[in-house]
Amino acid sequence: MTLTTVVVLLLGVVVGVSLGLLGGGGSILTVPLLTYVAGMPPKEAIAASLLVVGVTSASSMLAHARRGNVRWRTGLIFGAAGMAGAFAGGLVGGHVPGTLLMIAFAIMMVATAGAMIRGRRGAAATPQDRELPVLRIVIDGLVVGLVTGLVGAGGGFLVVPALALLGGLPMSVAVGTSLLVIAMKSFAGLAGYLTSVTLDWGLVLGVTAAAVVGSLVGARLTAHVPEAALRRGFGYFVLVMGVLVLVQELPGPAAVAVAVVAVAGAVAAVGCHVAGTRCPLRVRARA
Repeated sequence: MTLTTVVVLLLGVVVGVSLGLLGGGGSILTVPLLTYVAGMPPKEAIAASLLVVGVTSASSMLAHARRGNVRWRTGLIFGAAGMAGAFAGGLVGGHVPGTLLMIAFAIMMVATAGAMIRGRRGAAATPQDRELPVLRIVIDGLVVGLVTGLVGAGGGFLVVPALALLGGLPMSVAVGTSLLVIAMKSFAGLAGYLTSVTLDWGLVLGVTAAAVVGSLVGARLTAHVPEAALRRGFGYFVLVMGVLVLVQELPGPAAVAVAVVAVAGAVAAVGCHVAGTRCPLRVRARA
């Protein structure tokens, strides 16, 4: 076993911890891990991430289900619609240039990071215990599923806000239900990709096993780590990774522009944090 393989497997544990702790974020870490560390071509990395995230999500979902945090009707309908969208996305993704897929994935990372950093205060504050409208679930499931299959994003940080904001589900239930949806969509997207790519099954299964172990650790940590602080910190981490992928994949001038914007944004964020309530950006956000 090479040093690279050991590093990949250890980082696979980190992927699992993310899923077990947050109910998402697995593919956001898995695709760059398999592409830049394991050296897989982008299409193969995206397909492999769907297997890793699907199996790990299913394992974590069982633990959430035992605590009553899975809304089965909502999850199955959303997941079924998402599977159709994910399969279509996987079919299309298998014929899209790898660089374009990585750029799309990086944009997804940046958008996801923004949603994580902002949080979902209103949804968390007014949970409701009611069934969600079927048509809305189907539409949202198709859209999120298409993104899942196309760029390899399991969709946890898309599904959780959708469930929490759409029907006011409590965060614990939204996270548990999202794992069911992620597993269904990931397997459907993988089926689409396997029509046009082949995988290094030994490595992929090893990363999957490591991620499952990590997910069990993450599930145990949920009782000890404040969710809001963890989500914001992870959001900043994902934002940095997304910018790095964009800099890596974009041509020279565009990469420099992205880097400059990222640095300016980081400086503004630090300044706003130091200024506290006096920051004009905070005032506008609250208005």
